[in-house]
Amino acid sequence: MRRLPFAAVLTLAALTLPIAPALAQQGQLPMPPGGYHPPPAPPIKPYQPVAVKPSGAFNDSGFIAFRKQLGDVAAHKDRGALAKMVVAQSFFWMQDKNLADPHTPGIDVLAKAISLDSKDGSGWEILTGYANEPSAAEFPQQKGAFCAPADPIIDPAAFQALGKATGTEPLEWGYPSVDSVEVHAGPGPNTPVTEKLGMYMVHVLPDTAPPSDPNTPLYLHVATPSGKTGYVDAQALSPLGGDQMCYVKDASGWKIAGYLGGAAQ
Repeated sequence: MRRLPFAAVLTLAALTLPIAPALAQQGQLPMPPGGYHPPPAPPIKPYQPVAVKPSGAFNDSGFIAFRKQLGDVAAHKDRGALAKMVVAQSFFWMQDKNLADPHTPGIDVLAKAISLDSKDGSGWEILTGYANEPSAAEFPQQKGAFCAPADPIIDPAAFQALGKATGTEPLEWGYPSVDSVEVHAGPGPNTPVTEKLGMYMVHVLPDTAPPSDPNTPLYLHVATPSGKTGYVDAQALSPLGGDQMCYVKDASGWKIAGYLGGAAQ
């Protein structure tokens, strides 16, 4: 996975990120009295870059066609058509355990997992994000199920050492979707570019605040391996961890078969 960009992931109902204000803006966390006041950024020091390689596309022609169909269904918010794309039985919804009721139709479990009936349309936006996600990898706990986005390729020992050296947790890190992503001096595209990111893990600082105008792109406050800080368009960074949608292929073609993560219970 490449993973879905941070900006897209912030729409997901229960993804745990070190960016509380953005979640609050999406209505997933209550805003504290007086508004959100970002914590001060921790002391920034240079750190050893850890290389990351996004997962490649899952090039099954049927899966590619299925994703296109899913995008069309999401664009029209057609729940009836979506129901036909979801397994009727044995849909799984994994958090700490399988939350799916075996007697509940798969479409209803999926709808609950991604808050499909939310009035703000965020559930359909989530589906659009998955429709645009080309990667997928087999889910070890469910043979024959492929979950998207697929995890990126990282040296686990090097990343563990990075976390220990910086005193950080995995969810405080992201990685560029492409090489040479621009780092800006301020939270906007019209501020000076101070450096460009390579294909390595990037520390996302906890003091990222949502823009006052919801139509303004979100820029993440990051620390780069050079020991400097700056701002990166959230669309250009992908987080580790996060929700995944899972698919299976049967005689009739691909179907949505499960969800990992989802709305808090």
